[in-house]
Amino acid sequence: MDNNAVALRGRLAADAELRVFESGRRLIKFLVVAQVDYPVRRVDIVPVTLWDPSDELADDPGEMGRPISVCGSVRRRFWETGDAGEIRVEVAADKVVFPAGADPESPT
Repeated sequence: MDNNAVALRGRLAADAELRVFESGRRLIKFLVVAQVDYPVRRVDIVPVTLWDPSDELADDPGEMGRPISVCGSVRRRFWETGDAGEIRVEVAADKVVFPAGADPESPT
């Protein structure tokens, strides 16, 4: 059976971006830095989107360096830009949490 589920924990690479559309829908875009040490040390920056966040999250979507936990699924988006097509892989979040009491200075 196929399963498209993502659990991501890291820090915000930049301040989160809140967009409000004419329809009233809201979108928050996050860039999450996730560091892994095994089997090889690497750092990934993962784009995350969250549609229609709670009022609390929309009022304070997060600033660079803040710890974040995300649950969602992987999504590929396609669009045209002039003569070329663009592809982006991102996490479509179902839930975003800023862990309480997390130390912004400690590594993830």
